[in-house]
Amino acid sequence: MIQEATLGAGCFWCIEACYKDLEGVIDVYPGYAGGHVEFPTYKDVCNETTGHAEVARVVFDDERVSFDEILRVFWFVHDPTQLNRQGNDVGTQYRSVVFYHNEEQKESAEAYKSKLNEEKVWEKAIVTEITPMTNFFRAEDYHHDYYANNPGNLYCQAVVRPKVEKFKKVFSAQLKTNP
Repeated sequence: MIQEATLGAGCFWCIEACYKDLEGVIDVYPGYAGGHVEFPTYKDVCNETTGHAEVARVVFDDERVSFDEILRVFWFVHDPTQLNRQGNDVGTQYRSVVFYHNEEQKESAEAYKSKLNEEKVWEKAIVTEITPMTNFFRAEDYHHDYYANNPGNLYCQAVVRPKVEKFKKVFSAQLKTNP
């Protein structure tokens, strides 16, 4: 069955680039979620006036990849202990958040977060929000496939590429054969 997951893990270019290559993922759309303004722009979101987070909407076939596996990637590709930031990207738009689409996703995300905290995977507690999906607005077209279309961009070289390379090493068995 086709499902959707909406996840914020810092800059949406990073998370989109990782999920694109995961087996069972049909598509990934960068966008904005969780705010109070309809049809926000990138500039609006970056000004922190809308309440939105940069997110990736992951469309996946749950017969080929489970929501738990989607979460496993989510927890791996960012630092969920950083409040309203990822590295040098600072602001509420970069917060760590799972916008759940149904109660099953909520329960899975809460259980996974609890388990990681109990196992002390990170020295600090996880600050990831787990909140209901209320709105999603697709980002401007130039954000879609940003890393693939702009591999020479300095941010892509310094931030996105290392995350994607690390992701591909750890999840090599779960990658699409022809991404």
